[in-house]
Amino acid sequence: MEAESGGDPAAPAILVLGAAGRIGGVLRRDWPTLLPAGADLRWQARRRPADYAAGEAWHILAPLEDPATLVRAAEGVDTILCLAGVTPGHGGELDDNARLAEASIRAAQASTRVSDRKTRVLLASSAAVYGNQPGTLPEEAPLHPATPYGAAKAEMEAQALRLGAEAGVAVTALRIGNIAGLDAILGGWRPGFQLDRFADGTTPRRSYIGVRMLAQVLAALVQHRGLPEVVNVAQPGPVAMGDLLRAAGLDFSLRPAPDGAIPEVALEVTRLAGLLPPDVPLPPADPARLVAEWAALRDES
Repeated sequence: MEAESGGDPAAPAILVLGAAGRIGGVLRRDWPTLLPAGADLRWQARRRPADYAAGEAWHILAPLEDPATLVRAAEGVDTILCLAGVTPGHGGELDDNARLAEASIRAAQASTRVSDRKTRVLLASSAAVYGNQPGTLPEEAPLHPATPYGAAKAEMEAQALRLGAEAGVAVTALRIGNIAGLDAILGGWRPGFQLDRFADGTTPRRSYIGVRMLAQVLAALVQHRGLPEVVNVAQPGPVAMGDLLRAAGLDFSLRPAPDGAIPEVALEVTRLAGLLPPDVPLPPADPARLVAEWAALRDES
């Protein structure tokens, strides 16, 4: 099943892979008001989503099984944003992350050949590629993934950047921090929830970004030409998971952190802030604000 896409040829044209997922749902809610009028927004999923809305341009296909249809879906776009991927515990092989990146790059290469627009690829990567390293981590920091998922994303990045250079396709890996409400802590909370407590009494600290802030940041990045190969995506300053749950009024208990638990992953976001326009400021991550953005998303769902 393929949707017809059109729009103002001067406006951005974007194909979002994996648009039926949680991040895709946020973008579908917010991007129509954040991107210029006439933007050509195309959404891909393996099956029609339950929250399908009239007027959305959907392309229902399996990228790894039907690359020809993916190429047709990408014809004439400026940007392919690949949110599709495999995460732990949700089925599939972690190696599919690299395969989906390759499929995106091949589709961008083919799209560029048949249209006046040069198509680039933005890949959703993860802060997990950094592993357990102290300090605030810039994009130039060495990668030491501590989990199979982090290793798969690091390999995806390396393969994609190499293939993009060979194919003449600009590729940017977006190393996204925790997304408040779409994460395993705030979004995964259940009665009896437990958090690790480290020897200094703290709970795990991570770089976070709010769901509304994420939509604004991604809307800005898909309109920015000449992106670097890697961009950390988060708000400044790590947030303690305990503080996040307290701000949400959610009860939890503490347990001793096991060996190998990572106390902090903090992303340096100076590069990201420099890529954003003046009307998209990047405020420090505040637990109360992160929770408020998540609550608004739930209320509108």
